[in-house]
Amino acid sequence: MQGRTLPLLISLPLVLAACASAVPDLYTARNAGFTAVSDQTSKAIGKRTTFAQTQADNESIQREVRALVKGKTISADTAVQVALLNNKGLQAAYAEIGLSAATAWQEATPVNPVVSIGVLGIGAAELGAYRAIEGMIASNLLAAQTRQQRMALADVNFRAAQARAVNSTLALANQTRAAWVRAVAAFETVSYLQRAKVTSDAGAELAQRLGETGSLNKAGQAREFAFNAELAGQLALALMNASRAKEVLTRLMGLWGDDVAYFVPDALPALPRSFSAVAGVEVKALNNRIDLRVAKLDLEAQAAAFGLTDQTRLVTDLELIAGLEAEREVEGGGIRTETTPQLELEFAIPIFDTGKARMRKAELSYLQAANVLAEKAVNIRSEARAAEAGYRATYRIARHYRDVLVPLRATIEEEGLLSYNGMITSTFDLISAARDKLGAELQAANAKRDFYLAEADLTAAIYGGGSDASSATETAALAAGGDVEH
Repeated sequence: MQGRTLPLLISLPLVLAACASAVPDLYTARNAGFTAVSDQTSKAIGKRTTFAQTQADNESIQREVRALVKGKTISADTAVQVALLNNKGLQAAYAEIGLSAATAWQEATPVNPVVSIGVLGIGAAELGAYRAIEGMIASNLLAAQTRQQRMALADVNFRAAQARAVNSTLALANQTRAAWVRAVAAFETVSYLQRAKVTSDAGAELAQRLGETGSLNKAGQAREFAFNAELAGQLALALMNASRAKEVLTRLMGLWGDDVAYFVPDALPALPRSFSAVAGVEVKALNNRIDLRVAKLDLEAQAAAFGLTDQTRLVTDLELIAGLEAEREVEGGGIRTETTPQLELEFAIPIFDTGKARMRKAELSYLQAANVLAEKAVNIRSEARAAEAGYRATYRIARHYRDVLVPLRATIEEEGLLSYNGMITSTFDLISAARDKLGAELQAANAKRDFYLAEADLTAAIYGGGSDASSATETAALAAGGDVEH
């Protein structure tokens, strides 16, 4: 009977561990979870992403990026694609998916049994150097019992890591597109100011000549010289801002070395003939926002953690220990060995810590996650409405400058030129009209820039990846009649 009982006692912990199901392939794949991220990103913005895990992957990406940018004038779509392939911060976010998959893999793997072997009575010469041998196998019963709950919690965290990676991808795409718009707009501003500087130089030269002949007093000369000096300072500032704006774009695309030898267009694309109205923008945002999905998964994770805490409230550690002891004795001139099976159950007695504090923490964590989710839903609705309103407003403002103000300034300049040819308008009046026209064109360019930024904000408001502080400041400045300087 003892011969049958002993193997059963020793194998019991192993049987308990082996009864668990196998680890899902979802967690053990090399690109665990990344395919879902790539598919969701492609659906939202139509761009390809990749997860570089080897040196060969990095070299392939570098060759592709170099072919896209080096020595070329890049579009906004090209800039976004390069950033999604080459930005190392994004690659770090993708690595987080693998870490969460490895954690889920670990939780799905049964806890290894612990084996202990002890030798007693070492040095007993009459017994052949030792008196007894003990062998024990310990298995954590509570770990086996709660394995499914821990796997469920790890799986929620795994899916949340995927959602966060998608949001990081969309955020980088939105930031890169906005950086491209700002860089191009900055260079467009430089081109307008350079044209204005040419006109100002001509006015300053004329003022100097008239002053030498006595036809223009010192106050008039100083006025032209001061305007020319101010314009030179504005042009220098615009050049610096353009360089900085391009550097921001370069940083987002992860470029360095020879790869920074790329160009951006000198001007933003013309305004579209009309803007596409977005129907049901709040519903679309609630259905598509990745950060809302992350908040839902966080709430689900807290619910799973609450259930696990409830299950382990009283007993936090429960171990089954099975083994045997082989003891040797001298009997009748010989050595007799007696084997004794052993079975132990080890657990902590909940005398002081009854688990109430842990349950309270779990309860409040769930309540906190629920409120965060509710707030996120309210904020998303507001952000979607604000982004849609900003999109409409900036388009109307940009069209107003393009279709009303710039043509009026052009008409004034043309009429001034006709009057100048008829010896009615002075040269300084003609130069002043040219300056006013260039100023209107610069305002129109700034308004066009704000429209394209608002368009990017609208996409982010629907799909995610935007920042809480968008271009609302710029829109407010335009609404108040001010200009946003580069």
